[in-house]
Amino acid sequence: MIGEQYLLLPGPTPLPDRVARAMSKPMVNHRGPEFKEILLDCTEGVKKIYRTQQNLIIFPSSGSGALEAAIVNFVSPGDKVLAVSIGVFGDRFAKIAAEFGAVVDKIEFTWGTAADPQQVRDKLQADVNKEIKAVLVTQNETSTGVFNDIKAIKEAMGDHPALLMVDAVSGLAAVDLRMDEWGLDVVVSGSQKAFMIPPGLSFLGFSEKALQVHKKCQNPRFYWDVTNALKYLEKGQNPYTPAISLYYGLHEALQMMLEEGLDQIIARHESCRDMVRAAVKAMGLRFLAADSNASPALTSVIAPEDPGANKIRKYMNEEFNIILAGGQQTLDNVIFRIGHLGYVRELDLLAVLAALEMALLKFGYKLELGVGVNQAQQFLLKKHNQ
Repeated sequence: MIGEQYLLLPGPTPLPDRVARAMSKPMVNHRGPEFKEILLDCTEGVKKIYRTQQNLIIFPSSGSGALEAAIVNFVSPGDKVLAVSIGVFGDRFAKIAAEFGAVVDKIEFTWGTAADPQQVRDKLQADVNKEIKAVLVTQNETSTGVFNDIKAIKEAMGDHPALLMVDAVSGLAAVDLRMDEWGLDVVVSGSQKAFMIPPGLSFLGFSEKALQVHKKCQNPRFYWDVTNALKYLEKGQNPYTPAISLYYGLHEALQMMLEEGLDQIIARHESCRDMVRAAVKAMGLRFLAADSNASPALTSVIAPEDPGANKIRKYMNEEFNIILAGGQQTLDNVIFRIGHLGYVRELDLLAVLAALEMALLKFGYKLELGVGVNQAQQFLLKKHNQ
């Protein structure tokens, strides 16, 4: 198929032209004044998206690299941590902690559901000696299309002194998050999601409380050391050679995000979710996630058993150049995931929904052609006429 793909993944996400052009600028000295200005601007810009005035480090890595950075800087070997998992990435955060010597108590919830803050409260109230040093939780679980209520989880912790460490890699700027207002201690995010730039940068925000824990942390670290990173940041530098072109892209993307406004960005993601869910429901398909905790970043659709999710995805790719995500682990061939994260436009989604109807008909699914697209059109008409 000629032309660019319709990239409807929960990351990497499509690049705006403005970002792509910005990334083509010539290299500069990463120890010079030009890069210093870009680094400091980007750091302050990302803080605005985090809604924080506290510490923030930009690392040259995927989100998983910053999750490792979070563990090695704020969790010591032998520390007890409570990991709250609702899917693949909740399990990953817990696994990283265990690999670096933490004693992990994991609360697992059925895939497709959100975490129950009451269970977190119960665990922490039972910890009378305050042995639990951190609570690990995923804000937005892309493997299932469910988001957790981070504010409610923080409130459920009460006065327990454990750090609240949040994987917001795919959720930041798509799901509301207020680091300072909600009292979050460590928040991790990544560039290839709502930030609309390629993979390769990650963000680690942390509170002064977390910084004091870091100073006593016994885990070995070198590349991920936040003390070193903060020292270099004061000079307007990274400790090691940065991905300069990605900083160019981030600088432009942050300008776009601040022009649109963070509240508007979050509302846009919610609108895309609601449009897609209305259309898919009209097609007679079911969702993995309930409406109450359905992610604004992606929609997980339960495919008809015949043909299954993977044949639908393959047909969409080969016939229409549309890339949808598949299910992971036990959800392989059970669900397909429609991303509406970052630089995804409403008309892109209309085209994808139209192609999905044709794919379903191709495999014998009973469907009135246009029923889902019509629902999406009605949704957009109502939205734009308000």
